[in-house]
Amino acid sequence: MIERVVVISDDAVESGGAAGVALRSVRMLCARGVPVTLLNGSIDSGLDLPGLEMRSLGGRALLEGGRGAAALRGLYSRSARRFVEEWIARNDTPGTVYHLHNWHKVLSPAVFTALGRVADRLVMTAHDYFLVCPNGGQFDFRNGGVCERVPLSMGCVATNCDRRHYAHKLWRVGRQAIRSAAIDLARGPATVVAVHEGMRPYLARGGIGADGVAVLRNPVLPWRSERVRAEGNREILFVGRLERDKGVDVVAAAAREAGLPLRIVGDGPLRAELARDYPEASLMGWRSPAEIAGLAEEARLLVVPTRWRETFGLVTLEAVMSGLPVLVSRHALIAQEVVDLGCGEACDPDDRASLAAQMRRLAGDDLQVRWMSESGFYRARDLAPQPEAWCDSLLALYRAKLAAARTARPPAGQSAASEALAAAMSGKS
Repeated sequence: MIERVVVISDDAVESGGAAGVALRSVRMLCARGVPVTLLNGSIDSGLDLPGLEMRSLGGRALLEGGRGAAALRGLYSRSARRFVEEWIARNDTPGTVYHLHNWHKVLSPAVFTALGRVADRLVMTAHDYFLVCPNGGQFDFRNGGVCERVPLSMGCVATNCDRRHYAHKLWRVGRQAIRSAAIDLARGPATVVAVHEGMRPYLARGGIGADGVAVLRNPVLPWRSERVRAEGNREILFVGRLERDKGVDVVAAAAREAGLPLRIVGDGPLRAELARDYPEASLMGWRSPAEIAGLAEEARLLVVPTRWRETFGLVTLEAVMSGLPVLVSRHALIAQEVVDLGCGEACDPDDRASLAAQMRRLAGDDLQVRWMSESGFYRARDLAPQPEAWCDSLLALYRAKLAAARTARPPAGQSAASEALAAAMSGKS
């Protein structure tokens, strides 16, 4: 019997991504009468639901505060470790399941030290590759190509693949080494949830055994219940964080070259640059799902030119299920499935001219766009579970973890190793 689910996340802000998935699970579990505790690393978001216990650390993200203090905090946050340890010491029961979503911006590898003692009842969703890869992307951001190196191997450590510079890569290597020492994902009992089958070989290359991985795609609901008549529209749409990793800069440049109007939904560090360099583009800021649905109704194409090996592609699936054709990065794990269904095309996020040519061609081919739109609307629903089915699968996974924990004990040394690491890192803040 599931007595309680403890959801752990860097933040509890409804901004999509890992936090959005974590919050959706909280809401759905509470709606089903499952007691839930949300251990939130950031400030209290004010979430108030029947059956929910909300605890907030009030921690600062890595980009906040002085660099030196942030670097130490990012390597190992003692306050985050205490935050989780104290809750476990006071409240843990044999029927409590723990689900970690994201940790690398606030909670740090210290959270794994705290969770090591309940590893037999621990589930971790890999929304990215930070569990195994120092830069989180299994991608060389310097040369713009996917990375095939073994994480933390000599080849990995010697390669400057970081978005910023090599010193930052070495800091990430140190953080990854601490994470590896805090919890054993190769032989330990914790379960890693991959959000796409294509993640399995990359997780395995990072040392996570096949038996320790379960696949559960994130839930998806289309933006619209009626098909977007994309063939009658002209606008290009981008939805996502405004940063180079997401490829918004190449969308803006390609739309200009193709002579097509562009709407950009989202916010981020490139907003000022985009406003300056592409005044013809409409910068909409963040919008609610209902508002995005209205913008999608007027769009011809969604462009998702992510530069890293994206694990899932929520926006891509929300669009194609609504009947909005997509140009999706060839690096995305979902890309081939979208192409095979006929509801999108793969694009090269590092080839502006090729992307502009794709936009221009589809802008002039109403028949092709209609075929893509109908293919997505009528055929793409099977690419991801509906929320209720997803919640059913989560609960089944939790029950399986509890059943396994009752019949097996964590490997010897797991808790001792976590305690030894905690003692060794006691000087970190």
